[in-house]
Amino acid sequence: MVSVPTFDEEKELWSQGYLRVAGVDEAGRGPLAGPVVAAAVVLHRNSRASWLREIRDSKQLRAEKRESLLKLIQRGAEAGIGISSNEIIDAEGMTNAIRLAAKRALESLKEPPQYVLIDGYALKDFPYPQTGIIDGDQFSISIAAASIVAKVTRDAIMLQMDALYPGYGFAQHKGYGTAEHLECLQRLGPCPIHRRSFSPLRERLL
Repeated sequence: MVSVPTFDEEKELWSQGYLRVAGVDEAGRGPLAGPVVAAAVVLHRNSRASWLREIRDSKQLRAEKRESLLKLIQRGAEAGIGISSNEIIDAEGMTNAIRLAAKRALESLKEPPQYVLIDGYALKDFPYPQTGIIDGDQFSISIAAASIVAKVTRDAIMLQMDALYPGYGFAQHKGYGTAEHLECLQRLGPCPIHRRSFSPLRERLL
């Protein structure tokens, strides 16, 4: 059964006086290559746009639907993007890379948020009031919208990487550890956007 995210979390915060509530989610935690991308979305409190009823966790949507919703989100809400490269992931670890990407996404908004709803666990040493919601992209519409922005943005980056580093199939698997990707790694070795700290790359480089 597909979960339908609601405004319940946002409405509670609005009632407490937090009028700028941002939902934050990331894409690219698990791949062997490429960046992790975070998105922050602030939905307008008084919006009655029909497309809001179509917002879902990005994993529940087809690529074409995600792309069409991205355009509607960008036109009808505020969206910010933050990126941590594979070099940052290798140097700082995934948790720190996600925190940095989320901070960059929030800083790219027109105005700072007053409160942040984050998919998963709350982030340590984070400069905004926040609540972490496990599977938040299934419950909070702001987080679900952010999941769409992050996913479409990262997929577009990996399409560019496919052109820069042909032969790995980045356009198809987006850097995830599919059988095709692992076979390409065995045959070609890692390229500059591979995460050296991730298995099986770490073992290969020992």
